[in-house]
Amino acid sequence: MRQAASSGGSGGGSGGSAGTDPAWLQRLWAVQQVPLSPEKLHWWSVHVQRFLKFVRMHPEEGPVEVLVEHFLSDLDVQTPPVGAWQRDQIRQALSVFVRGIQNWHLELDEKGAVRPAFRLKTTGPGEGGAVPIPGAARGEAVGRTDRSDRSHGSDRLVSAGGDGVEPWLERFEACMRLRRYSLRTEETYRDWIRRYLAFHGGAAPGALAEPEVREFLEYLAVARNVSASTQNQALSALLFLYGTVLDQPLGDLKEVVRARRPQRLPVVLSRGEVQRLLDVMEGTLGLIARVLYGTGLRLMEGLRLRVKDLDFERGQIVVREGKGDKDRIVMLPSALRDPLKSHLARVRVLWESDRAVGLPGVWMPDALDRKYPEAGKEWAWMWVFPSKRLAADPRTGIQRRHHAHETAVQREVKAAAGLARIEKKVACHTLRHSFATHLLERGTDLRSVQELLGHNSVETTQIYTHVMRRPGIGVLSPLDDVGEVRDEVVEYQVEAVVPQLREGDGGELLESSHGGRSGAGTRMEVVEEVYYRVLEEEIGG
Repeated sequence: MRQAASSGGSGGGSGGSAGTDPAWLQRLWAVQQVPLSPEKLHWWSVHVQRFLKFVRMHPEEGPVEVLVEHFLSDLDVQTPPVGAWQRDQIRQALSVFVRGIQNWHLELDEKGAVRPAFRLKTTGPGEGGAVPIPGAARGEAVGRTDRSDRSHGSDRLVSAGGDGVEPWLERFEACMRLRRYSLRTEETYRDWIRRYLAFHGGAAPGALAEPEVREFLEYLAVARNVSASTQNQALSALLFLYGTVLDQPLGDLKEVVRARRPQRLPVVLSRGEVQRLLDVMEGTLGLIARVLYGTGLRLMEGLRLRVKDLDFERGQIVVREGKGDKDRIVMLPSALRDPLKSHLARVRVLWESDRAVGLPGVWMPDALDRKYPEAGKEWAWMWVFPSKRLAADPRTGIQRRHHAHETAVQREVKAAAGLARIEKKVACHTLRHSFATHLLERGTDLRSVQELLGHNSVETTQIYTHVMRRPGIGVLSPLDDVGEVRDEVVEYQVEAVVPQLREGDGGELLESSHGGRSGAGTRMEVVEEVYYRVLEEEIGG
């Protein structure tokens, strides 16, 4: 049956049900034997329809698997960004959708607009029964493993239209966890490997080699115009896949077109801007921002702090398993002692409530949860900044309390920068940049700042010497020796403001200036006076 995706739309909203979804989608889920509740199937339908709308808005010829990866990449740059669990759910839905269609192409509708078209498959995933959703706890791709295919090697990937999962995935996860890579790195590498395989039509990774890797990396640099860091991230994932997971190290990749990595200076706030930013941030999120600026911690380092990491007696904070899986010690600012103690008193109430209702303990690193099964329930291991809601552990599926989510802090910092009228691109990491720069401006030696930041090389820390208040040796501009600069009036600036001030008191004052005063400079002064008066009234209202 041929299906033109004109019914894709933007998807439903909350309160919808599977019964309101397009009949062809209900048919697709039934044929593919997806064992989910009607409510979850409805959200799967929503994700598919949003994908089809994306294709109509960004028509591009190519395999549907590649377009799915473009759609997922677009989700990553949305504001606010899509959560990891939701991204996994979207990927699962689209994986089954891709498996359930054939003859994907673009065509023109009756109005001449481009739309996707395809045929629904009439047969399901085979005689293996319902398709399990490995996902449910780990957020893996939808599919099932065909035991008869194991003889072909652990690197066999069943294509998107097939009926299996990626057998290399188990080996990949084992290698990542054996080397103690973080969960975020594991998710990032897995995502890049899937994009790479989808780019080559779902081929098995063992059937691909240097030419295919080179083609994919050049596609990212030339066609997708990604940054150098993004391309390097994709390359690292593929090097890990071939060199560690498949034990097939790649050969020479020198001819790859690499995205040029430009030298960028960090955005740094002045002390006054930091003060204005923090003044408009209140509550727990405001406390987190003060911790980030006062200690120079990365956002996730701050959110992963445990109660035992705060040493009020010695005035220090122990950062556990920071970037590169390294520990370090930073100062605990005196200004944060009392706010943190008051905050921990409130957190303890939440912790006691969790223990009273018998909730599982917090997540424990390494194998400590097996060695000390009850340690996660101890107060010392409690998060300093716990989440208000419970969530499923991404690896075990256990419902427990995690630390606060980073997107909440990111949104609050961005909103606070707007309220504080800071005309810079401000993010959580900007507070870390400002911490380092302000220490150097106060005369702190470079090595000490390097240790506080946890940099491997002092060369990384040296970047802050370029953004200090007086870089270099404090060279003055020759313009400062010329004398006072005259404030010359640009006539078109006046005319741009005049039409907006014809009504009310501003208009009367402006008209009187035309009759009672003369000269462009006088006219500009009057316009500026009226402009700021109007602006103050708008702010006051």
